[in-house]
Amino acid sequence: MRRLKVSFYIAAACVLASCATGPGQLPGTVKLTVLHTNDHHGRFWKNNNDEGGLAARKTLVDSVRAEVRAEGGHTLLLDGGDVNTGIPESDTQDAEPDFKGMKLMGYDAMALGNHEFDKPLPILARQMKWAGFPMISANIYKDGQRLYKPYEMFERGGLKIAVLGLTTDDTKKMTDPANTVGLEFRKPADEAATLVPKLRRRAHVVIAATHMGHYTNGKSGVNAPGDVEMARQVKGIDLIVGGHSQNPVCMLEQLGASFRNDAYVPGTACAPDRQNGTWIVQAHEWGKYVGRADFEYTNGQFKLVKYALLPVNLKRPIKGADGKDTKQTYMPEIKEDSAMLALLQPFQDNGRAALDVVVGESDGVLDGNRDNIRSRPTNMGVFIASVMMQKAGADLGLMNAGGVRESMPAGKLTYKDVLKVQPFGNMLSHVTLSGAELMAYLNVAAKMTAGSGAFAHFAGVILVIEGGTVKSASIKGAPIDPAKSYRLALNSFQANGGDGYPKLTDHPGYVNTGFVDADVMREYLGKNNIRTANFAPGDAVVRR
Repeated sequence: MRRLKVSFYIAAACVLASCATGPGQLPGTVKLTVLHTNDHHGRFWKNNNDEGGLAARKTLVDSVRAEVRAEGGHTLLLDGGDVNTGIPESDTQDAEPDFKGMKLMGYDAMALGNHEFDKPLPILARQMKWAGFPMISANIYKDGQRLYKPYEMFERGGLKIAVLGLTTDDTKKMTDPANTVGLEFRKPADEAATLVPKLRRRAHVVIAATHMGHYTNGKSGVNAPGDVEMARQVKGIDLIVGGHSQNPVCMLEQLGASFRNDAYVPGTACAPDRQNGTWIVQAHEWGKYVGRADFEYTNGQFKLVKYALLPVNLKRPIKGADGKDTKQTYMPEIKEDSAMLALLQPFQDNGRAALDVVVGESDGVLDGNRDNIRSRPTNMGVFIASVMMQKAGADLGLMNAGGVRESMPAGKLTYKDVLKVQPFGNMLSHVTLSGAELMAYLNVAAKMTAGSGAFAHFAGVILVIEGGTVKSASIKGAPIDPAKSYRLALNSFQANGGDGYPKLTDHPGYVNTGFVDADVMREYLGKNNIRTANFAPGDAVVRR
């Protein structure tokens, strides 16, 4: 009787303390290959150089699966998030071809990225149905409860694998706040610190599928902390499959440095980052690569055997026999999967029909390159701010760099070119402010750090900024008068408080025009050919 009571008390104590015996030891060695992608951004179809695309990606993934299976191993296919936003053919169809294509490819799970919230939540719910695989995140809450499934459990050859999803806590300021009303994005590392010990008691291997960013040596700058910081803070994660920063994480031993485009040969072996016992991987962006990590699990040890980034028909320039420049794939060309093409072709046809219409012309390139427009004034930033200002009848215009996703070429411009630059469907807004209010707002804009999506581009105003503070500001040749009123044009994302700007939608002088930003640009192009000299940044903004 006494022995029975003791057993009962031990069992009860284990229940109260969440005791667990663990997943148990496995005999022999289990081989696991983790395949991964991230930051797809609407690239379901190959580009103009016949690079990337889901059809070639499926052929590559299927071939690796067959190879691993023939050697007695197992595979897991994961994604680090941001399937949405980037290519008009996808954007105009709510990424239906992308999610359905990923389902056909057999993805096992993906992290929710910040761009999954570019459209209202009902569309995300529809996308989850199209995908048919788990889209997970542990740190998104509503009314104090997790809104989405925090993790998914898998088993491969007896090996129990937990995959934990995490999303950058920068999401609310990086997407239209109207789409995240009532949502709370908690610090991912805090959620991991709570969940990882519990998952370790259930699984042999714990993987985090994240959309947080890889920042070398944990230097995340103006961004929320990423994978490196979390790995250093939370012990027990075997592998982080990341996304968000859109950089390939591939260490070259012979260089002793991070991946460099001018040094790494796509397809060759390299090593992921390693922090606090955790491997960290990321496969650049847009389906350019499929990451391949080959592991072996033996006697409780999860060992990385080999790692590489496999290019999906990426090409390099070479000199042809005739002396002319041509392009050649780094590795043997990957044929496109016929079943995937059959699925995607109708979507591609539907998208192209409306997008290939010529809507205007430019005499030169408008620079929307991500690195450039987020670090200094460019003619693209001035152009968009000017177009908004003109349409709104405003005194000045302001454009956040993160709302610009592409450059515009010289020559004929199509509706597709417009949507590649502004794919988010933000509305043109304007607000009437007193001069004092406007100066306060401009001082906030002046502090937006170079390198971030919040970096501000201006039109209609001449500013002198010193140390992040506006020292002087003039409109139409006159200093801003604190007692006068001025109309500021901006997009609804910024007006809603996006990118950390002050919220203006509750201001009595705020107006949402209802005009979509891309359509405003299209209208301008229909009436005016672009003269790039008219939008040169010049000395309009002087930073000291």
